[in-house]
Amino acid sequence: MAKTILIVDDSASMRQVVGIALKGAGYEVIEASDGKDALSKLNGVKIHLIVSDINMPVMDGITFVKEVKKLDHYKFTPIIMLTTEMEQEKKLAAKEAGAKAWVTKPFQPPILLAAIAKLVLP
Repeated sequence: MAKTILIVDDSASMRQVVGIALKGAGYEVIEASDGKDALSKLNGVKIHLIVSDINMPVMDGITFVKEVKKLDHYKFTPIIMLTTEMEQEKKLAAKEAGAKAWVTKPFQPPILLAAIAKLVLP
């Protein structure tokens, strides 16, 4: 059975690019346009990993990570931040919120897939 990954990004084209890479690697994909939309999709379905942007309207990525970690069913779900941000302060805030990895946009699919493989057990 394929592992399911939630992609959270306000850019439809970025969700599409990430989705193509993940689907090509055999993952099931659920998409959300911001943190609030993503939280609405965490309705008990098994999510093996989350890939989230930081800068989004409605609810930013760091707030989203904090909210996910409050949910019993998802508090141990690994989260990768996929963002243009390179500031050490933002990286530290994401890590403190519960993010497990950081991948910078523009990204190379093999780098993202390698990070995912380390966090999603077969």
